[in-house]
Amino acid sequence: MKKARVERKTVETSVLVEFMVDGSGDNELDTGIGFMDHMLDSFATHGRFNLVVDVDGDLDVDKHHTIEDTGMVLGSAIKKSIEEINIDRFGFASVPMDEAIAKTSIDVSGRSYLVIDIPEGTVGGVNNVLIEHFFRSLCDSAGMTVHIQAVGDDMHHIVEAVFKSFGRALNQALKESSGVISTKGTLD
Repeated sequence: MKKARVERKTVETSVLVEFMVDGSGDNELDTGIGFMDHMLDSFATHGRFNLVVDVDGDLDVDKHHTIEDTGMVLGSAIKKSIEEINIDRFGFASVPMDEAIAKTSIDVSGRSYLVIDIPEGTVGGVNNVLIEHFFRSLCDSAGMTVHIQAVGDDMHHIVEAVFKSFGRALNQALKESSGVISTKGTLD
């Protein structure tokens, strides 16, 4: 099975992530931020990943370090889980949620880049600027290019559709392949 366990401890946060590619959507989540737990649940469930996230962050300061570091460690776990295998590399998903829709395209190429276009706003006490930080940290540590677009009227639906579409696209990208899919013969 393709899985990884990554821990990171700093003065600001202590983050543990266990990630299994070929899972069933089972997860245990405790970031200390209810909304992020809900979003990570949506990601794992719809990506069919098994996910453990345990975070002790400096929430007395604010949510920034906790959310950013969770993305960083999750990205590291994703990268580590596929070190020994070839993958399909690309993944695409479009997920509607009532009036909202989110579209995610992923290239797990070893090169990190994020383009995210979601409305400004706050939901569950989390500003969407922190959602962008989460995905930027994840992309940087996982070495993947991700493009996300989302629109809608209800901020909860918009952000949840983003996490669901990201999970589905990542599931597709991490499928095992018979060889390296690159005209260069290597990813990076």
